[in-house]
Amino acid sequence: MYDLLIMPFAEYGFMARALLVLLALSVGAGAVGVLVNLRDLEFISDGLVHAVFPGVAVGAVFFSNDGITLGAAIAGTVAAVVLTVAATRFGTADAPVAVVLTAAFSLGVVVVSTSSYPGQLESLLFGQLLGVHLDQVRDTAVIAVVVLVMLGLTRRAQLFRAFDPDGAQAAGYRPLATDLVLNLAIALVIVAGSRVMGNLLVLAILIVPAAAARNLTRTLAPMALGAMVIAGLGSWLGLSVAFDASMRRDLSLSPSGTVVLSFIALYALSLVWRGAMWVLGRRRAGRMPQPHPDAPRPAAAVTHIPEEA
Repeated sequence: MYDLLIMPFAEYGFMARALLVLLALSVGAGAVGVLVNLRDLEFISDGLVHAVFPGVAVGAVFFSNDGITLGAAIAGTVAAVVLTVAATRFGTADAPVAVVLTAAFSLGVVVVSTSSYPGQLESLLFGQLLGVHLDQVRDTAVIAVVVLVMLGLTRRAQLFRAFDPDGAQAAGYRPLATDLVLNLAIALVIVAGSRVMGNLLVLAILIVPAAAARNLTRTLAPMALGAMVIAGLGSWLGLSVAFDASMRRDLSLSPSGTVVLSFIALYALSLVWRGAMWVLGRRRAGRMPQPHPDAPRPAAAVTHIPEEA
């Protein structure tokens, strides 16, 4: 067990850096992912992922790896503003997201095709998790803190908007500002994750752990904490499996892919837990004593108090 779960991160710096960057990403993605799940914003998040890709591509092709974060941040900010305004103005963002998704991703592929480096597209789509540097760990940690601050400052508006949109607007919370903060937070997580896990796989750490946490609890704070823990645990297990397969079994597995599959496995376990709790609840309800059909019924509650004469 030590050789599988501890030794790779204790003895190899590249494994330790990969785990640290994923743990930092898990914090930001866990907090944002819960709100994405509660508000059914998975499709918009997917649109933001693809909208970030041309920025990643331009930064990588024209400014090497140093320009990826800046290009992704600019593209993500523009996309977040456009999609937020579209959703607020027209009531739905499905059509704009679909247009952005296809157009942006195609533009990114065209830009990358101009590069002389043949493996550029693959590295941008699937990431270079084992090539993470300390500055990327630092940048991801900073982004996670910024995301937590953004959501913390708007937490009341975000929760009100998630559970009662009409009530939130009536209470004075502006939907455009609230949604813009959330979409910018989503874009920041995507920017941080794109350099690590690749553009195609970053959506998994944003969506899957939060969905798994919702199967385990219905309370918001434990749900957010659970999403962070599940994302961190899945990252640890996925990296361990990839390392073991490469070093001991002569199998070259994608670390990002094994991490995502670990998220899926944990999500499946959460479904099993939820099903077991449902069955247990049904059995307990069936064992509760039922009133005899001939037993007198309780008096009806008083619904009207007559006025005094």
